[in-house]
Amino acid sequence: MKKENKVKLFLVDDDAVFLKALEIEFLYEGDFDVETYPTGELCIENLNKKPDVIILDYHLDGIDKSAMNGLSTLDQIKKIDPSIPIIMLSSQDQIDIAIQCIHHDAFDYVVKSETAFVRLRKILTTIFLYKRMKKELSWYMERM
Repeated sequence: MKKENKVKLFLVDDDAVFLKALEIEFLYEGDFDVETYPTGELCIENLNKKPDVIILDYHLDGIDKSAMNGLSTLDQIKKIDPSIPIIMLSSQDQIDIAIQCIHHDAFDYVVKSETAFVRLRKILTTIFLYKRMKKELSWYMERM
């Protein structure tokens, strides 16, 4: 597949092993142009590259305790470009954290587990179906 047809996916996680596993998973799919970042700050600095989707860790202070956390990163991204769907990731299996992420305008919340990669793929499919439906609805409404 040509690079221009690929989905630009930003992966943001301070856990180097999990970040590499995510990168390998989506590069294996072949439909993704993947960029990885260990901090929210680096992700924000590169938003000019126009990612289609961002997968963002809830905690981002494993390497640098002063680093911006996932929710702050989510809020900053949404201020810059509210149209980018962001999927939050966390090892926290707590409903209040998931609700907090959704209230901050995350598209979805995924717990890091053995099923995380399957869930992420399903959510990405949903995001692009939603975008396609929205585009088709807009096209239809223009012609009415």
